[in-house]
Amino acid sequence: MKFFAFYQMAFLSTLIAFSLLAVATLAAMMLYVRYYYTKKSFALQQKLFVRTEELLRERQKTENLLSRVLPREKAKELIDQGKVDAQKFQMVTVLFADIQGFTKITDEINADSLIDQLDRLFFEFDSIVEKYGIEKIKTIGDAYMCAGGIPHPNRTNPFEVVAAAVEMMGCMQKLNQQLNNGKEIWELRIGIDTGPVIAGIVGRNKLTYDIWGTTVNIASRMESASEPGKINISENTYLVVRDLFECKFRGKIPIKNKGDVNMYFVEGFLPKFSESSRYIPNNDFRVELQLVRLADLEEFVLEKLEKGLPKNLYYHNLKHTVDVYTQVELIGRAENIPNEDLLLVRTAALFHDMGHLIDYATHEEMSVKMAHEILPRYGYTPEQIARVAEIIMATKLPLKPKNILEEIICDADLDYLGRTDFIPVSNALYKELHEHGMVGSLHDWNLIQIDFIQKHQYFTQTARRLRNVNKDVQLKNLKRWMNELENDTSL
Repeated sequence: MKFFAFYQMAFLSTLIAFSLLAVATLAAMMLYVRYYYTKKSFALQQKLFVRTEELLRERQKTENLLSRVLPREKAKELIDQGKVDAQKFQMVTVLFADIQGFTKITDEINADSLIDQLDRLFFEFDSIVEKYGIEKIKTIGDAYMCAGGIPHPNRTNPFEVVAAAVEMMGCMQKLNQQLNNGKEIWELRIGIDTGPVIAGIVGRNKLTYDIWGTTVNIASRMESASEPGKINISENTYLVVRDLFECKFRGKIPIKNKGDVNMYFVEGFLPKFSESSRYIPNNDFRVELQLVRLADLEEFVLEKLEKGLPKNLYYHNLKHTVDVYTQVELIGRAENIPNEDLLLVRTAALFHDMGHLIDYATHEEMSVKMAHEILPRYGYTPEQIARVAEIIMATKLPLKPKNILEEIICDADLDYLGRTDFIPVSNALYKELHEHGMVGSLHDWNLIQIDFIQKHQYFTQTARRLRNVNKDVQLKNLKRWMNELENDTSL
């Protein structure tokens, strides 16, 4: 029995050992399988990642190649959708430039020198066009065509295209001086018109972004009717740009389906908007251009605010921004600040509450962030953007303005304190602050208002003259209402 029991125990031990070995083997196999498939999955993920990166690089290459012949936005649209729909633009300025007597030039200069000079000339034209945000359409032999106001509509395109034309003429003079010892070998004729066009992409193998319409035809006629070394513009363009450029009436030209069209020679920038040469704009011209461009910026910002501001902003809403924007211009002009300063403070007024689109508590900082992102697209320099940011931050309580521009926006921001609509505006502010948990009862709010108004002072002479009397009236009314409430025994 003992012998049998011994073998029985041995058998059981062996069985248990084999069972444990089997379990261990199975576990190891499962781990291996898991490892194998994890490794395989990781390898597939790596391959997918690498392939995705390759596709993105190829897409970027394609976009870059297409953007050499098409506007970048249209190139992206073509890749994404496979097509680009034609667009109609209401206000586009078209420029045609043609080299006078090109055939004669080919007889005077050898072929290599001719191509080199022509390439250099068109390279300079491309640089000028890019600087002003104008779209180059095409070159045909010795002819150059570009247009402003496409693919992004704007109000400044007549000024930008005429300015580009003036700089092209200056470039032509410089090129003749450098390459031909001042001899007038290269002579340029330019024609310009402003009006509606249709823009779209044509071609299958060789894509081209082109424009069509009466405006294109008139611009072409302006060029053919021009003279060597002259910029010939239509009356449509003249009526827009005449305050910035020196223009001279030079007669009429018959246009099919339009009758006689007045023509004007552009001699250059007006003296007050030019450097020593009439072909070079000064800073005053650039500021005037920015002031015109401000209307486009205004439209962009106000649309963003109208669509994106939270509904519970009863005070810091679109109306408030418009009020401040209007008031800074009124105070700024009354204080007789320079045009560039007026531009910067108006820009700051547009942006000062835009940060509410992102965050309520830090809206000033968010406004500055958005200004840094948006303003470069509208031609603002880094120095101008830095000043705009400082003006925005000056509206943060407690108010401590450091210069006249900061004083102007602080006064405009609290203009309601001295206006006849103080009560409804104040009630709107209370409702907003109450919903954001920043103020308690109406009684507490009135105490806060009394304390704030008593300590508040307008900084500019204009604001003090316009608002101090009414502000004192509002303060007296608030104190009287508080006394009546405190003495009302029925409460």
